Amino acid sequence: MKHKTSEMMSMLDQNHVMKYMDELSADEQKEFIDQIDSLDLSVLSADATEEKRGEFSPLFATTLTEIDEKREKFKKIGIQAIQEGKVGAVLLAGGQGSRLGFDKPKGTFNIGVDKELYIFECLINNLMEVVKEAHTWVPLFIMTSVDNKKDTIDFFREHNYFGYSEDNVWFFAQEQLPTVDTNGKLMLSGKGTIATAPNGNGGWYASMEKTGMLKILRDIRVKWLNVFAVDNVLQRIADPCFIGAVIDSGKVSGAKVVAKADPDEKVGVLCLEDGKPSIVEYYEMTEEMRTRREPNGLLSYNYGVILNYLFRVDKLNQTLKVKLPLHRAFKKIKYLNDDGILVSPEEPNAYKFETLALDMVKLQDNCLAYEVDRTKEFAPVKNKTGVDSVDSARELLKMNGVEI
Repeated sequence: MKHKTSEMMSMLDQNHVMKYMDELSADEQKEFIDQIDSLDLSVLSADATEEKRGEFSPLFATTLTEIDEKREKFKKIGIQAIQEGKVGAVLLAGGQGSRLGFDKPKGTFNIGVDKELYIFECLINNLMEVVKEAHTWVPLFIMTSVDNKKDTIDFFREHNYFGYSEDNVWFFAQEQLPTVDTNGKLMLSGKGTIATAPNGNGGWYASMEKTGMLKILRDIRVKWLNVFAVDNVLQRIADPCFIGAVIDSGKVSGAKVVAKADPDEKVGVLCLEDGKPSIVEYYEMTEEMRTRREPNGLLSYNYGVILNYLFRVDKLNQTLKVKLPLHRAFKKIKYLNDDGILVSPEEPNAYKFETLALDMVKLQDNCLAYEVDRTKEFAPVKNKTGVDSVDSARELLKMNGVEI
């Protein structure tokens, strides 16, 4: 086995990773070989060129006014779907709080001022509002990274799931992909461990399949999944009105969006690409796209995504046959240097490969853009201070009557 793996690494011009094999015990050698066998090494030949984009056109949202006019109808449809057990929620919580100066899972960050109030707690509190309204638990799947899974589970247990039903929560780790240095070489994070990183937020459904979560979905007969990110503390989860609007529209997916604050706001915009739902990043937009307006004065590319999507499970199953594009991100990755010393670089030194949730949207036949009020549903916690920071999220929590 060792010989076969060494041969394979040699064929891939990656034989340097076997440098310390003879220093490892038999068990450590087996673990190392098992890790290599489990890794998706196709990233080594991943095309690093920019993805060719199609023809963009605007996708207009169901507006706040239109939603208010049909709120009772949408809500009734959504509550019924939740009560029938058709709706599950997936929390993407693989990130660490490093940008907040916090080396633990981001969801365990205390955003409170005069009291303890954790990011996970904010989200569970939001979901509990739906549970109380529908008089039933919503199945909740929490995606962690391999590194923060234990810390996340321990945290929920220590805090008694913040009042949520433990029987209705499942944890799973997202898949890891190998990282490479600037020469395309695999790196070691230990003498018997290849350096890896989480595969991005687009890999959530494939990771659910690999970890047995899809069997649970089938067993409990979930038909819709609401996917959302950990770092928006005002996130409305399994929102009955949103669910009802998507079901009523007959579309197979939905995305919560906010009207852009100004044409130059750095936010990905929901649009059509070659007639299919898609997201164009702010840096991909031409000047004409950024400033183009409709006859009524509305920006043509007006609606930014907040990473809160609703997908129909049968359509998600079809995406498992598709290999999502890999996006390279230049990051700081710990590695063993030539002297076998673990180095924590000060500057980005290597590439990690990520799939993006927005690429899941592109695989859907259609998508309902559902506008929400950013002051009520969009308080991202990405930075320690400034824009989209702990400070700005605290202000928005207070504005929404949350005691902090």
